[in-house]
Amino acid sequence: PPLAEGETYVGSIGDASGDLYHVILLPGDNDDAEWQAQMDWAKSIGGDLPTRIEQSMLWANHRDQLKKDWYWSNETHHTESGWAWYQSFGSGYQHHLHEGLELRARAVRRLPI
Repeated sequence: PPLAEGETYVGSIGDASGDLYHVILLPGDNDDAEWQAQMDWAKSIGGDLPTRIEQSMLWANHRDQLKKDWYWSNETHHTESGWAWYQSFGSGYQHHLHEGLELRARAVRRLPI
């Protein structure tokens, strides 16, 4: 797919319903902020926070594009209200933390295939 300046093609993936899409990493990190603020920031620049699977793709193939720090995903924890998932780009570890904690963010955009 066509990329804007500073964007990085991450790859293609399917969602739970079987629809395929391209994942594109947008340029620029956002400094530490609570989960909802990071979700709002990503939307304000035309993107979304990555899913946990998309973060795994970033860790595997593009970790040099991110700081060795913790980054929020767009996924909340399904059994614990007020908790969301994050990815450590220092260790590759994923886990969930309280949404009120302040972590970094990086946005992606998705294009249907």
